[in-house]
Amino acid sequence: MPRMSESEYIRHSGEVVFQQGDIVRVRIEQASACSSCKAKGFCSSAEAQEKLIDCTAEGETYQKGEKVEVFVQEQLGMKAVLLAYVLPFVVLIVTLSFLTHYIGKEVIAGIVALGAAAGYFLILGFASKKLNKVFTFKVKKADN
Repeated sequence: MPRMSESEYIRHSGEVVFQQGDIVRVRIEQASACSSCKAKGFCSSAEAQEKLIDCTAEGETYQKGEKVEVFVQEQLGMKAVLLAYVLPFVVLIVTLSFLTHYIGKEVIAGIVALGAAAGYFLILGFASKKLNKVFTFKVKKADN
């Protein structure tokens, strides 16, 4: 595990679904761990019951059904909230305000602002390979 204090990570317990090379797919159950997370009010995973996450194995071998712990740096969790919720909201509001002020037609301004937000998510989709390199989950065997 990287050398950072325990509080600098967002953690979930999970179960290995499969491993292919250095990628381990882990099924996590959303539990009370979400209640202590600082981003729980913004995180859509807090609403899910079960989630599959691809993690880097870092040379370890895992078996299907093995209990593991998945973790990511807390600062990356906050970055994800910024990219997924805050920035598109800012794009929407700024576009809407600007167009409403200069065009004066709220319906057109609203449609264009929604299009701008959709464009933001399209750009985010095109950048997904780069984002996957930044937002990496690590996995380690669970302490029993």
